[in-house]
Amino acid sequence: MSTSVGTLDPRPGEEKKCLNSELWHACAGPLVCLPTLGTRVVYFPQGHSEQVAASTNKEVEGHIPNYPNLPPQLICQLHDVTMHADVETDEVYAQMTLQPLNPQEQNDAYLPAEMGIMSKQPTNYFCKTLTASDTSTHGGFSVPRRAAERVFPPLDFSQQPPAQELIARDIHDIEWKFRHIFRGQPKRHLLTTGWSVFVSAKRLVAGDSVLFIWNEKNQLLLGIRRASRPQTVMPSSVLSSDSMHIGLLAAAAHAAATNSRFTIFYNPRASPSEFVIPLSKYVKAVFHTRISVGMRFRMLFETEESSVRRYMGTITEISDMDPIRWPNSHWRSVKVGWDESTAGERPPRVSLWEIEPLTTFPMYPSLFPLRLKHPWYPGVPGLHGDDSNALMWLRGVAGEGNYQSLNFQSPGMAHGPTEGPIYLAGK
Repeated sequence: MSTSVGTLDPRPGEEKKCLNSELWHACAGPLVCLPTLGTRVVYFPQGHSEQVAASTNKEVEGHIPNYPNLPPQLICQLHDVTMHADVETDEVYAQMTLQPLNPQEQNDAYLPAEMGIMSKQPTNYFCKTLTASDTSTHGGFSVPRRAAERVFPPLDFSQQPPAQELIARDIHDIEWKFRHIFRGQPKRHLLTTGWSVFVSAKRLVAGDSVLFIWNEKNQLLLGIRRASRPQTVMPSSVLSSDSMHIGLLAAAAHAAATNSRFTIFYNPRASPSEFVIPLSKYVKAVFHTRISVGMRFRMLFETEESSVRRYMGTITEISDMDPIRWPNSHWRSVKVGWDESTAGERPPRVSLWEIEPLTTFPMYPSLFPLRLKHPWYPGVPGLHGDDSNALMWLRGVAGEGNYQSLNFQSPGMAHGPTEGPIYLAGK
């Protein structure tokens, strides 16, 4: 039996052909990392709920039923992962089929060093956020000079004015023709004829972004990223936010209880964070990294024009983000303060696998590939939510509510009230 949950479901008649992976990843963003087909992954229903909230512009309501038997992190086998694009909006998303591991499979699990498919970003491309002039029906698209010289075929400057016809293919493999000309005072690169047709067809507005890629096959590819626009009116055919939250939680809980397959849809542009990550990435972050309150860290974020930047911050608290609904969850368990006053858009909470601590401690040698000697690691709730093994936090003072330090090193670690981290040799 298989169930399907998510915020993006392929429409009837949606194309099933394989999309261009390079263009898909460029549209998805430089930090997107899809897990490898056939590997073990960790699914976070909490993070999936965040995607629904972001997509519908509505937070989870208190009356949404709780599913106490659904663990906060669900260890699964990834049976299928495919890349898609919405036929109307060009919005890219991935479809994944997951199957929770039963206790025996967890016991026999091996952890490969594979950390997922890093975003296959093109090397020869540019991304530009559209201005009001770029989206005017009477204007053209102004291309930065360096971008035009790097990505577009060279112009023949013996012509006056230098011009050429460009043919670009979008995410659906549809051809678009543009006239590329170098003119004006001062002279600049412009896309004229054909551009307004493209803008109208794609319903682009100022703030949206376009990407042009020159690939290894000497083809010009064209993608778009839409600026975040809250949905004020939901179509009647679209499920309500509450229905989506209930649906994804019920489907995941059913899959966890029956070890059956379920399908989720991941929208990288709408989802605040990846909620399906490689198991090895999770284990490395949780069991091979030590963090504590006051520790400095850095974290990668996507910026304008598809570039990447590191932001610095300090860990201020380690605790459950939602101790009532999701106790013992590693999802956004780290509360942080950001250095820059301009970092207001950075999240106040992050997950262990998203950050890079700046203070390093001697760790045990890498245990990959690692055979699990127990159904799951000591201190982590089992697949079926066994709370007898759920003391995953190290507390600063016995019985204190605020968690002071996390010291996850390897299987064989001990837990207990302590003034500092516990180090225990692995068995």
